[in-house]
Amino acid sequence: MADEKSPRPAVEETIIIGSGPAGWTAGLYTARANLNPLLITGNDYGGQVSITYEVENYPGFPEALSGPELVEKMKEQAEKFGLTTEYDHVSEIVTDQHPFVVRTVNGKEYKAKSLILCTGARPRYLQVPGEKELTGKGVSYCATCDGFFFRGKDLVVVGGGDSAVEEALFLTKFATKVRIIHRRDELRASKILRDRAFANEKIEFVWNSVVTSINGNGSVSGVSIENTLTGEASELKTDGVFVYVGHLPNNDLYHGKLHLDEDGHLITDKKMRTNVAGIFAAGEIQDKVFKQVATSVGQGCSAAMQTEKFLAEFEAEGYHGAGVDAREFPEIPTFVPQRAAERELVLA
Repeated sequence: MADEKSPRPAVEETIIIGSGPAGWTAGLYTARANLNPLLITGNDYGGQVSITYEVENYPGFPEALSGPELVEKMKEQAEKFGLTTEYDHVSEIVTDQHPFVVRTVNGKEYKAKSLILCTGARPRYLQVPGEKELTGKGVSYCATCDGFFFRGKDLVVVGGGDSAVEEALFLTKFATKVRIIHRRDELRASKILRDRAFANEKIEFVWNSVVTSINGNGSVSGVSIENTLTGEASELKTDGVFVYVGHLPNNDLYHGKLHLDEDGHLITDKKMRTNVAGIFAAGEIQDKVFKQVATSVGQGCSAAMQTEKFLAEFEAEGYHGAGVDAREFPEIPTFVPQRAAERELVLA
């Protein structure tokens, strides 16, 4: 936590927004580079890994540890080298002037020469009874993270897009049976994934159905479902529920200020640079492909190293303005808020 006896400088070298694996890694690397970084945690302390019951696929930890334990180890290591942590939530960033301005809900205002944005993404929840209470106790949003713990179990996947089908196929490596519950009578996934799912003997389909509650006392025991055509209610027994009805990037701070793609993720080049010089991004706010702790850590490292380089060039040459080298920046369709709003209405 910030030390009251050591006031922050008038202008920060770098501010990191977000406290998931990308943020802590960026904090570690910028701290070891003597940049005296400030990390503002946000409301979702620890990011999505903090709701993961056990993490077994992060290198260096052969014995499983919980998501919160991993987050605390990352925080402790970064703070050991000089990272300052503020438990606050950013309400606004100003990107059209330099130094940049960061304002928080607690009334703080900071100026910074550089920003590293690690605000991540969040799963789109079913928002049904039992989901919140049983998250980490049989309800999961990451088969790659948690599938191993369901060996020999009967599982349910909710959704019908590429992610849902890909994760259902992955879960067949461990589960005895995987049922895909979809609100329509055909999948939205690509043809190759549909064909693989239909050919897999472990996968069954529950068509035209939505989950109305997730049931269990301390662990998942089943789901209540409703047929979207007939309204008929029924219950399926299951040992686990994997929810894949989409992810929402935490991008509220960036509308009209930074380039977002058509799904609302920050657009970065290979050097983790956004379209504004001095502003970098890492983790799931810009990564909609891999979405793993290990990849977020790598991206946080890259963003920190590029931040150090930017600051060195800034000290030598001053600030050259918003644009980055167009030859290195990807041409990607920009975010259209109306399309995102429409997608939010489509759960699966």
